[in-house]
Amino acid sequence: MDDVVQALVRLDNVEELFEVTGEFDLVTLVSATDIEEFRDVIKNRIMKIKGVKSTVSSVVLKASKGPRSTNGPQGAGSPSRK
Repeated sequence: MDDVVQALVRLDNVEELFEVTGEFDLVTLVSATDIEEFRDVIKNRIMKIKGVKSTVSSVVLKASKGPRSTNGPQGAGSPSRK
């Protein structure tokens, strides 16, 4: 699994990478400008990494909390305070 992790870390579109318990071994947060780029990242980059057997994808529709949220003072879309 370490080889898969190192390969994923080198991909520019992989913003975050977590080793997890449960049904899957890894969870990544992948960014893309559009669905075509997303498809390319999954099909032509991630799926070609030796050791990757399958992927399951979900598209984030809205971030309500956290660094990518547009709600509240910590949100990426919120004005900064001085």
